[in-house]
Amino acid sequence: MSYDTVIRRGRWFDGTGAPSHVRDIGIRDGRIVEISAEPLDAEGCTDVIDASDLWVLPGMVDIHTHYDVEVLGGPGLSESLRHGVTTVLLGSCSLSTIHVDADVAGDLFGRVEAIPRQYVISGVEQHKTWGNAGEYVEALESLALGPNVAAFIGHSDIRAATMGLDRATRDDVTPTEVEQLRMERLLTEALDAGFLGLSSQQLLFDKLDGDVCRSRTLPSTYAKRRELRRLNAILRKRSRVLQSGPDISRPLNVLSQVLTSLGLGRPKLKTSLLSAADIKARPEVIHAMGPIARAVNRLGADFRWQHLPVPFEVYADGMELAVFEEFGSGAAALHLQGEIDRNELMRDENYRRAFRKDYDKKYGPRVWHRDFFDAEIVECPDSAVVGKTFGQVGLDRGGLHPVDAYLDLLLEHGTKVRWRTTISNHRPELLKKLAKDAGIQIGFSDAGAHLRSMAFYNFGLRLLRHVYSAAEAGEPFMTVEHAVHRLTGELADWYGIDAGHLRVGDRADLFLLDPRYLDASLEDYREAEVEQFGGLSRMVNRNDNTVRTVMVNGETVFTGGHLANELGHKRIGRFLPARTTETRNESVR
Repeated sequence: MSYDTVIRRGRWFDGTGAPSHVRDIGIRDGRIVEISAEPLDAEGCTDVIDASDLWVLPGMVDIHTHYDVEVLGGPGLSESLRHGVTTVLLGSCSLSTIHVDADVAGDLFGRVEAIPRQYVISGVEQHKTWGNAGEYVEALESLALGPNVAAFIGHSDIRAATMGLDRATRDDVTPTEVEQLRMERLLTEALDAGFLGLSSQQLLFDKLDGDVCRSRTLPSTYAKRRELRRLNAILRKRSRVLQSGPDISRPLNVLSQVLTSLGLGRPKLKTSLLSAADIKARPEVIHAMGPIARAVNRLGADFRWQHLPVPFEVYADGMELAVFEEFGSGAAALHLQGEIDRNELMRDENYRRAFRKDYDKKYGPRVWHRDFFDAEIVECPDSAVVGKTFGQVGLDRGGLHPVDAYLDLLLEHGTKVRWRTTISNHRPELLKKLAKDAGIQIGFSDAGAHLRSMAFYNFGLRLLRHVYSAAEAGEPFMTVEHAVHRLTGELADWYGIDAGHLRVGDRADLFLLDPRYLDASLEDYREAEVEQFGGLSRMVNRNDNTVRTVMVNGETVFTGGHLANELGHKRIGRFLPARTTETRNESVR
């Protein structure tokens, strides 16, 4: 048998959780054709990779990204690829670019996902050739995709396109029957085109950008029970997925979304909900997540929480941070686009009084802990404050309230004040518990969004480090094989896509990992420019010693710390449609 590539003597993980073994792997025409305990005959093979002492893993699946705009002008998506992610899911949080025009896409993505609005608009204007879901798939397939891509249709997308953004974001407006039927038709067309399902959002601190509807919440948050029920009925019938985020300010809304997964005389609804996080502000909540999922699934649901398996550390330039949207004074400042207007607001004593009141309120549903003693300044023209917290700066300045110290620094230096804090997932023992909970999915990287605030492109590597380090210390909490399964085959199988496995006949989406570099380098801070976003410097990860080689469809896209020349210029990845019941049965046969 001849091969295009032979990978020699690597420790092979198949993505099912089965024991790993040292094997030779033969690849031909983009597929795994042989896995052998004995050395393969590589005569005539021009690409022989020595994987001794390395792990050979299926490419990871990132179930929660916001690459919808970036993929249009930078389809190589190298920041994910170089960390072993070979399949990404688009269309999260009710946001997609299928039906809305460029300006509305800018309003939807700009502020919510912290992607500069002007680049959203220009990207969609330049590249949009589609008018429906089927044509969108064709457009994706015409791009020089790096990784494989699957997608959700966004509820805010179809709602805004059907009702107009203004009507779609008014509490006193419900869709007419004609509009409701059109939304149902658009959802059905997307499912027919191979979309995984519908993404929705009920979280109320995601705010619109632009001028027309600025600071209103996303269109999907205005949908009433009847609209949601009818859209969900289509997903139930087709066995497709609802991805959603509940309104955490209303516990009954969270419970309602969890219970929606139940069948109760109708098909169950596969539901993936945001998010299982050990929030500093509400440390007791995380203990209920696993039991809730297990309880509802025992009753016949198919429910999962999404979980980022690393500390949720975020950075901010001045006040540019999404969590400020969750309280009134923060949202009021972010509502103002101009620096002059925002500075005038921050000088106003009535505003400061309101901010201090919001800050001092320590109870109720919230994400940010609102503790400026837990917020470190990492950059500032005033070097005397670098390395200090805003709380400490307040003490140094005569006992100022932390809010006043923060606002004073912003008035002095604006967005040149860069700071960081950890919002959640700060307790390692709870991360271990969450990592192995069957009711929780590993994901929620937000890759492609919040470009100056966070970088979790290497979330899978960091989970593997946690698992490997624990085993090396003699305190294992799960096997490496189980962790690999959670990042690969488990996700692909649940979402119904052809990915996440490395067996004979599977597509050769894989990466080679050096376990010696599952170390502290995974936490290093890095930035890199995004050419298509005007050279904006975004947070990234760089772990070139850890990930040695990445292949998609049998082609090497990254190796030795370098991206392949073809990446972004040649189509390597594919659009992965959701498997129907028929295709799943066929694959089993």
